Amino acid sequence: MLVYYSKSLHSPMYFFLSQLSISDIMLTTDISPSMLNIVLHERTFISFSGCITQYYVFSLIEGFECFLLTVMSYDRYLAICSPLHYTSIMKQTLYIKLVIASWIFSCSMTSISTLGLCQLEFCGPNVIDHLFCDFNALVELSCSDTSIVQIEATLLCVPVLILPFLVIVISYTYIVLTILKISSFSGRLKSFSTCSSHLTVVFIFYGTLASAYMIPKKRQSQMINKIMSLLYTVFTPFVNPFIYSLRNKEIKDSLKMLLINKRIFIQNLW
Repeated sequence: MLVYYSKSLHSPMYFFLSQLSISDIMLTTDISPSMLNIVLHERTFISFSGCITQYYVFSLIEGFECFLLTVMSYDRYLAICSPLHYTSIMKQTLYIKLVIASWIFSCSMTSISTLGLCQLEFCGPNVIDHLFCDFNALVELSCSDTSIVQIEATLLCVPVLILPFLVIVISYTYIVLTILKISSFSGRLKSFSTCSSHLTVVFIFYGTLASAYMIPKKRQSQMINKIMSLLYTVFTPFVNPFIYSLRNKEIKDSLKMLLINKRIFIQNLW
């Protein structure tokens, strides 16, 4: 809402941050209430349709954030490596199209994995030893052949996780090389500060996802799996406002101006 009301924040970077905040709100709304219910009451029940819906929203948001972080890295690449062409390239139509494309790609990828789960048969006790309806937890409950579904999920990791991560690595390689060419130390520090917040979130987000899904399950206990899932479903959305907003001078100044204007408006009413 601050980005929407403050004209000084009408830039591609803050538009991307507003989309990140929307996705974080959706993620915590999807996961946290049922997770707290499980923690408080130990054994709770969820319908199959409710479980699939929770998984779909969770996967949709995680996929979208992978694409969004990639788009944000491209934005930082243009801002630092091609500053003179930044405004002519990153126009409003382009960054809106990039966000819409991220939502569409994520929705498509998630639909494929969700349809695969819906075709599985569940004939056991159907007790999920997890904090929410995750892919691995649901596959382990199935009494039918899950090889095709698992192959699909592995293949989907390429466009959703691996390729975006490679684009981010390449972008930041060029960014670091460009920053090192700057002669003054203050100039290098200022350039690096514009992308340090994004880089921090990328490390936290991809680090927890890789630990949760790429390390063989035989080497992890179920408790560790649950703790790792808390990191990318609760901890990352929790720290994003601190990393991006509360440490950002422009957002602080805009918030102060908004509060001052609101105070003046109320005084005029009285």
